[in-house]
Amino acid sequence: MDDIDSAILSYLQRDGRLTNRELARLTGIAPSTCLERVRALRARGVITGYHAAVQPRMLGRSLQALVFARLRPLSREVISAFEAYLAPLPEVVSVFVVSGDDDFIVHVAVPDIEQLHSFLMDRVSARREVVSFRSSVIYQQTTTRVMVPFDAGVPRNG
Repeated sequence: MDDIDSAILSYLQRDGRLTNRELARLTGIAPSTCLERVRALRARGVITGYHAAVQPRMLGRSLQALVFARLRPLSREVISAFEAYLAPLPEVVSVFVVSGDDDFIVHVAVPDIEQLHSFLMDRVSARREVVSFRSSVIYQQTTTRVMVPFDAGVPRNG
C-alpha cells in the first residue's frame, strides 16, 4: 500500500461513484494505471464493495439504539447462531461480537420507542441464550467515513 493506493481509497470512500477518469485526475495518475490499481485493491480484499449512505430518519427510522446482550452458555455455536439470527432482522444495522461484560452489541434503527420495545421483547428477550440485555438510545452519531492505512511508524497523539 503506497501513497497512491491510499489516495485512491480516500477518494473512493468519500465518493464511490467517481469515474475512473475523475479518480485518475484526482490522484495524478493515468486512467489505465488507476483502473489497474483499483482492480488490485479489490482483488486483495482491501476494497470490499460500494454502497450508498442513507439517512435512517428519511426511511422512517428516527430512533437508533445500541443493544448490549450477554449470552449463556458461551460457545462458538451459540455465538454463531445468535449472530446469524440477528443479522437479517430488519431492525438491525450492525452486529458486533465483543469482549468484556457483554457478548454482543447490536445497532438497531426503528421508527419509534414502541418498535424498540417490541424488538427487545420479541426478538432479543425471546431467545433463551440471552441471559441479560440493556439498551442505550443514540442521540447523535459521528461516523468516520474515510479510513486510511495505519502506519505503525507514525507517532500518535495521546
